[in-house]
Amino acid sequence: QVQLVESGGGSVQAGGSLRLSCAVFGYTPTTYCMGWFRQAPGKEREGVATIDSDGRPSYVVDSVKGRFTISQDNAKNTLYLQMNSLKPEDTAMYYCAAAFGVFGGGCPRRVGSYNYWGQGTQVTVSS
Repeated sequence: QVQLVESGGGSVQAGGSLRLSCAVFGYTPTTYCMGWFRQAPGKEREGVATIDSDGRPSYVVDSVKGRFTISQDNAKNTLYLQMNSLKPEDTAMYYCAAAFGVFGGGCPRRVGSYNYWGQGTQVTVSS
């Protein structure tokens, strides 16, 4: 069984920064994808950034390019999302997710491709 636990969310003013963490508990194979997703009220959940088991980012949504960075620390079994220059439109519940296996073409951004999900952490950015 795999458990993902996010932390690091909060309320910040526009232009501020937050770092989200996702601790992974339980079995993880040598090959996997992990990702950060977000869901704003009334909107569908969307992929923000994904990363493979070698630590290579696969996908970053255009709206956060140059501001958000996905990374992982395998020794700590932890996934991170560094968020800088935050904007009010970044306000959402942020989720981390994991998918096991080999994915041709890099780690997917589709919600349905991920099997394991955390409970989410709220990020609120005020103007």
